[in-house]
Amino acid sequence: MTVPLPRTAVLTGVLTVATALTLSACGAPDASSSGKNAATATTAEAFGGMDALAKAAKQEGTVHAIALPRDWANYGALIDGFKKKYGIKVDVENPSGSSQDEINAVTSRKGKHTAPDVLDLGSSFAQSAAQDGLLAPYMVAGFADVPDAQRDSIGRWANDYGGYISFGCDAKRVHTCPTSFKDLLEPQYKGLVALNGSPTKSGSAFGAVYAAALANGGSFDDIQPGIDFFAKLKRIGNFTTLDSTPATVAKGKTPISIDWDYLNAGYTDEFKSKGRDWTVAVPTDGKFSQYYSQAINKDASHPAAARLWLEYLYSTEGQNIRLKGYARPALMAAMKKAGTLDKSAASKLPKVSGTPTFPTETQQSNAKGVIAQSWGQPSSG
Repeated sequence: MTVPLPRTAVLTGVLTVATALTLSACGAPDASSSGKNAATATTAEAFGGMDALAKAAKQEGTVHAIALPRDWANYGALIDGFKKKYGIKVDVENPSGSSQDEINAVTSRKGKHTAPDVLDLGSSFAQSAAQDGLLAPYMVAGFADVPDAQRDSIGRWANDYGGYISFGCDAKRVHTCPTSFKDLLEPQYKGLVALNGSPTKSGSAFGAVYAAALANGGSFDDIQPGIDFFAKLKRIGNFTTLDSTPATVAKGKTPISIDWDYLNAGYTDEFKSKGRDWTVAVPTDGKFSQYYSQAINKDASHPAAARLWLEYLYSTEGQNIRLKGYARPALMAAMKKAGTLDKSAASKLPKVSGTPTFPTETQQSNAKGVIAQSWGQPSSG
């Protein structure tokens, strides 16, 4: 939730601003025309339907989000589209923050109107937040169409969009771009390989270590080979600790960036006009696919707007906007079956063979524990 690793939010009310903030901070019921409390609504239908939810959200006027860069999975178009459709502002704090930064903001600001209303988290971070009791159960209209393995059974989180770990490469600076993790060990890549953050905080960096593990004899149950790989990459001088961001890519400071394919593919479009030839390849020896999850802070100050924001993200419109940003929507299979998928956008996705598999919640939790203990330690090999 990194490159910039995403995600922030604000306040709202239905009386005077001061009164609204007081009610929100105390967790009082929202004064919607339905007479129901948005903070406890687990579906739009339970609140009185989409019209009632939209009306209550408009009264709140704002949804407070955190770590949502406009160039991440097409968030800029989503934020603008939501405001245009509902007249509700998406206030984004710390757009370059990480998934862990989001969780920290929820826990450190509990009971305050400055806490985030909504969260965009790497799936392992979403699962941890649910286990810690930070998230509100809510099921969007398309919840049942999200694959079972990609959603919480009671709706505390659900995957929204994702992609594959990929190698982005500045073809003008790098004579031969790597296509496998094994390639990254070659001396020609000295000081060129970067992640967009630490895997202890960044969902994409966490995925990169998992992918490296799969490429080096590891498994979903054994991420240690991935940790050892990056320790070796650092020891031989190929790995730089400079975090990859759109700015470092634009300035040529991180010529090889290991990141989600939708981010690297977005750079290809973004920097073409600036004369930078950015190519993208999903590694042949470490295919790891992962999704980012949406969730609502159980203590959200703007509970109706938070729920309406999620409804928009999972709508056909929202999911196709994701696709136009090269992100693979969680509802892609259902939309393809229904004939609502943007076929032109789908055809432009980076090519990948085979069917993706995903680590379980327990496997991811265990992997996070191993990384927390071992990341940055000397390699044993």
